[in-house]
Amino acid sequence: MHLHKAGESVGVPSVCSAHPLVLEAAVLQALEDGSIVLVEATSNQVDQFGGYTGMRPADFRDLVHEIADRVGFPRDRVVLGGDHLGPNTWRGLGAEAAMDRADDLVEAYVAAGFTKIHLDCSMVCAGDPEILTDDIVAGRAARLASVAEAVARREFGVSEVLYVIGTEVPVPGGAHETIEELAPTSEGAARATLARHEKAFIQADLAAAWKRVIGLVVQPGVEFDHVRVIDYDRDRTASLRGVVAEYSNLVFEAHSTDYQTKERLTELVEDHWAILKVGPGLTFALREALFALAAVEDELVAAEDRSNLVSVVERRMLADPHWWEGYYEGDARDQQIARRYSFSDRVRYYWPDPEIHAAESQLLANLGASGIPLPVLSQYLPNQYARARRGDLSLEPKALAIDLVRDVLRDYAHACNPSLRSSL
Repeated sequence: MHLHKAGESVGVPSVCSAHPLVLEAAVLQALEDGSIVLVEATSNQVDQFGGYTGMRPADFRDLVHEIADRVGFPRDRVVLGGDHLGPNTWRGLGAEAAMDRADDLVEAYVAAGFTKIHLDCSMVCAGDPEILTDDIVAGRAARLASVAEAVARREFGVSEVLYVIGTEVPVPGGAHETIEELAPTSEGAARATLARHEKAFIQADLAAAWKRVIGLVVQPGVEFDHVRVIDYDRDRTASLRGVVAEYSNLVFEAHSTDYQTKERLTELVEDHWAILKVGPGLTFALREALFALAAVEDELVAAEDRSNLVSVVERRMLADPHWWEGYYEGDARDQQIARRYSFSDRVRYYWPDPEIHAAESQLLANLGASGIPLPVLSQYLPNQYARARRGDLSLEPKALAIDLVRDVLRDYAHACNPSLRSSL
């Protein structure tokens, strides 16, 4: 951030995923780039009760550290963040009960060593007015910051927690509905958010914490739905970009940057969106890799020994439709296509399922035992074939899957690192 504020158009990708192969891809990319790795768990993935992954914050921390240790990445270059921390998961309980749970959520994250906290209290809870005022949102955010500060001092003797605020937060994981156009946040709305949050922090005796607010979430006009992507248009953000220029410690944080092109990601960084969040785009790439490897398996492995990963995923998603039902419209065929291929990638919620995890493991083991002939690899994973032919990539199936995820991360690395950007 200091380099960015000094005039260099540098940034950092924020990897929002809990899948071990995605996390390994992120660590390996950072190792190659010589950069930090910023990994964030979202409040529905990981919470004090386990979230949909079954992991609490300390479990997620241990997973990331184990991967870093295994590939030789220094722990002091690992930054852990908590994304959308607030009452969202429990908003049906009512505001006070939901905020009590949010207090405990923030405590668990900070106690586990997470040092970048996105305070997201923008959601309406049961009993709230239909539209929350900035004062309500800011007051709730300051309440959670107070918890974070107290826990950090209790556990570590001092608070070095960095905060991200912002009320114009895109829906986590992409839009539910089909979108045609998206307006960027107005300059006035961004200034109002900053002013109300600063006031709330000062009133809560959090002047020191306010100085550690490093990011403001605003909408740069990027989003994706099930079938299309709204690309960044810098001509529409000229007045908004001037807001952070007035603050020595503040950059923009962009959510839903998944599927933006390398060129648009670069423009976002140049225009002060120095933190680029990406999640579904990475698990989408992982799903592409695993489904491609499943097709390779169909060519090389006897039917009775195959993992049948694709059909296992379909069967488990139909048996437990909670994470996709209500998101995918149309007839049965439309929904099947969406379950497998939608940009919103609701498949990501199902990778921890025991049957799917077992099928994934069997797939990788089967192909590890059979080997993958280069001509077959070329058919299904041409980019990985090219790297394997150059001797830059192993034919081990796990390495192939990780490398396809890294194809996405390479675009982020170019956008965030000026020394790489010259090769565009």
